[in-house]
Amino acid sequence: MKGACRLLPRPGLAAMNLFFAVRRSFLLSPLIALVFCAAGTMFAQAPPEPFPLSLQQAASIALEKNPLRKAAFADTKAASAGVQEARSFLMPRVNFSETATRGDDPVYVFGAKLRQQRFTTNDFHLNELNTPLPFGNFTTRFGGTWNLFDSFASWHGVSRAKEMNIAATYQLERSDQEILFRVVQSYYGVLLATKQLEVAEQAQKTAKSIMDRSQVRYDVGLVVESDLLSAKVRLAGREQELIRARNNLAMARAQLNIAMGVPADTQYEPADPLADRSLAVASLPDVEQKALSTRPDLKRIEAQQSAQDLSVAIAKSSFGPRLNAFAGWEMDNPTFLAGGGGNNWLGGIELQIDLFEGGAKRAALSRERAIAEKMAALKQAANDAVRLEVRQAYYDQDSSRQQVEVARTAISQAQESLRINQDRYDGGLLTITDLLGAEEAARRSQADYWQAVYQFHISYANLELATGSLNPQSPVVMP
Repeated sequence: MKGACRLLPRPGLAAMNLFFAVRRSFLLSPLIALVFCAAGTMFAQAPPEPFPLSLQQAASIALEKNPLRKAAFADTKAASAGVQEARSFLMPRVNFSETATRGDDPVYVFGAKLRQQRFTTNDFHLNELNTPLPFGNFTTRFGGTWNLFDSFASWHGVSRAKEMNIAATYQLERSDQEILFRVVQSYYGVLLATKQLEVAEQAQKTAKSIMDRSQVRYDVGLVVESDLLSAKVRLAGREQELIRARNNLAMARAQLNIAMGVPADTQYEPADPLADRSLAVASLPDVEQKALSTRPDLKRIEAQQSAQDLSVAIAKSSFGPRLNAFAGWEMDNPTFLAGGGGNNWLGGIELQIDLFEGGAKRAALSRERAIAEKMAALKQAANDAVRLEVRQAYYDQDSSRQQVEVARTAISQAQESLRINQDRYDGGLLTITDLLGAEEAARRSQADYWQAVYQFHISYANLELATGSLNPQSPVVMP
């Protein structure tokens, strides 16, 4: 019986096990929650994956979000509103007024009673005329005027507003081209900075390899310590260049973001590579003639010049006569709502001729003519500046194209020279100075090549900007 009792579990053991299990779960739950919260924070703070961005997409974003583009577009809306404002002077003007007056001025009381059509014979008594009692009047008036003829000044004003609207449209087009050029320049700047980072990384690896070789040769006693020190100094310099290249890439990305009008920390990955391309260019006379006929800023100056000629015409119109029509209907009541008064109307035509203005109109005409002469001179100066700008852009593009060809040949030659010098250094036929010089030439040839490719694309875009033909469908923008 006792043995049987020993085989039975102790009383309360299951309950105690359950108690300790629940206790451990309560103790572990805050720790588990803390771990999951930390993991969630890490995932929440992880930087977003950069999205691929082509040059054409960057151009579309810039033409939508760039603040300078929005400012230029606002100018076109203001100019369009100016046309509507100028046209309003050709239409009649209608106004409404409600006036409440009260007083004992004899003339006012006499006229108010007449307008209310409440004048009686008692109002002719001298006491009523000289010292009337205070009298109130509520006047409801509709009036209108219409400028029938002002020596065509209003019509010239409408034409002038239209020319200014055209000028604002051309300014918007030129702003789009300048914004697009900055996007192209910044986008290729990111591509160039990426290639420069690759060159810096490769140069750092090459310098590390040279230092390792020098270390081995120094350890076996084939070179002196100065060779090893020179290799270490070169490696330190390449590491500094690598740091600068990384920072330059980050800065180039920020510049592209600002050019597009997006936040500076927006992450993306350029989808178009920096590659050697062949882009056709017309002859210099054709390019120059195209610029003079298509540049939006030159067309803007022409529109502004036409607007100024119309300003001269408006100044001349001020010497002519003006014919105006006017009309009005009036209701006068002793109370605001009850009525009990009378109404009347009046209309007429007025002819105005300014006989003497103290020379103000003649001075205004002289000022407008002087501004017109200034606009003609500015137009000639702008044409000359465009010709010079086109020539400079054309020669820069031609130089960049030739530099790409030279740099392309120099890369293979410098790489082969570095390989030969490395072998000769390993064989003890060259000094560390000669090897480091070959390494520098190889790095410089790659850097010069990518710089030339970048400059070729930018100079081509600058030539299209100078001719006024840069747009999202340009060859330099399309992949």
